[in-house]
Amino acid sequence: MKIVDSHCHINFEPLAEDIPGLIARAAENDVQSMLCVAVTLEEFPEVLALAESHPNIHASVGVHPNVTDGEDPSVDRLVELGQHGEVVAIGETGLDYFRSEGDLRWQQERFERHIEAARQLAKPLIIHTREAAQDTLAILKAQHAEEPGGVIHCFTEDWDFAKQALDLDFYISFSGILTFKSAQQIQEAAKKVPMERILVETDSPYLAPVPFRGKTNQPAYTRHVAEFLAELRGINVEEVAATTTDNFYRLFRQARLKQAA
Repeated sequence: MKIVDSHCHINFEPLAEDIPGLIARAAENDVQSMLCVAVTLEEFPEVLALAESHPNIHASVGVHPNVTDGEDPSVDRLVELGQHGEVVAIGETGLDYFRSEGDLRWQQERFERHIEAARQLAKPLIIHTREAAQDTLAILKAQHAEEPGGVIHCFTEDWDFAKQALDLDFYISFSGILTFKSAQQIQEAAKKVPMERILVETDSPYLAPVPFRGKTNQPAYTRHVAEFLAELRGINVEEVAATTTDNFYRLFRQARLKQAA
């Protein structure tokens, strides 16, 4: 059985302190590959170095919507960095109205630049959205994000949002939040999203699934997300693992090329 953690931040502390141990624990839980997602350009070299030195780690490039310090990238800058062979996606990017206040047009413009870079590179987008559902969908539609496609990561919206994202040829990724008792809306959506459009993730070191809730998350725990999703849908975990892994490599084409190399 092979599971892919489609979104993690293993360059963050405390995970970065023991990458060999992290990889070993992941493998013990059938998590064979992971996508380490950049949130600033300043940390991008760390993310890239992990991907360059480990065949089972992939990288993205992007600036998180809440980041206000550091470089705010142009389209050209994102395209320049995104051309690297280890970079399989652009992001994470999107909108977050929970942590940011005031006039957020700057956040929307950054989002639009990421979409344009993804279009130019023909690499998929990794989308973060929080308390900005309608604006997120509106920008994805207006900027023709269906061309590169991508994934709504750490899904926390409802089925109506999921349907609209699916119509834009996006995938839906479920994190440890899916296992929380309070996540009934997310669980209902997880029952309805076609299996061929689902990914699983940890978003580690955050949002550890039950039974590790409140502790430091790690890629090994992707298995618990997969097991919960299997129970939710009434199928076996092997089917969830196989399908979500196939989905990951179909979406992130550059990762598939690396795996085949």
